[in-house]
Amino acid sequence: QVQLAESGGGWVQPGGSLRLSCSAPERFNSGTLGWFRQAPGKERQFVAAIRFSGSSKFYSDSVKGRATISRDSARNTVYLQMTTLKPEDTAVYYCAKSSLSLILSSITSTAPYEAWGQGTQVTVSS
Repeated sequence: QVQLAESGGGWVQPGGSLRLSCSAPERFNSGTLGWFRQAPGKERQFVAAIRFSGSSKFYSDSVKGRATISRDSARNTVYLQMTTLKPEDTAVYYCAKSSLSLILSSITSTAPYEAWGQGTQVTVSS
């Protein structure tokens, strides 16, 4: 199973930016990598995803226009750049990998993702 490791979380003031990283020991050649987040007392929710075949990208409405998902194949890393952060973005952010090239109707669900990282905390407050 793919081992994923997130990094880049931390504290940031409202309006600030962060870049989260998701790394693996092997290349991201196929399948789908997603970013999810979970705030205290809430369900894990979809943030963004990239499908490695064709590099299609998907975003939740809550981050669209403020988030960019990208890949660096040489570093086996997928990034989530987030700007104009809001207090409601505060959560633990997880990256997850599916071996499948997911279609839109399933890409936002946690079920198809087989491997998960440990998460990285993002706190947005003044």
